[in-house]
Amino acid sequence: MSDTTFAPSYGPVAIPVRELLPWAIFAGLMLMMAIYFVGAEEGATSLIRGSYVHEFVHDGRHLLGFPCH
Repeated sequence: MSDTTFAPSYGPVAIPVRELLPWAIFAGLMLMMAIYFVGAEEGATSLIRGSYVHEFVHDGRHLLGFPCH
């Protein structure tokens, strides 16, 4: 047997901002939509008719500290 060990000769790969920016914008928009639906989708500010979205995110709304009733 030999006494050699595995030593990788590569380092971390830099990700250019140009490739990361579209994903960051997409994630930001999805986060903004989630915050809207959990925090503000009810009553006079409702974009979707009925209370389906409100009831779907009801427990999450209370868990995150948004007032509801």
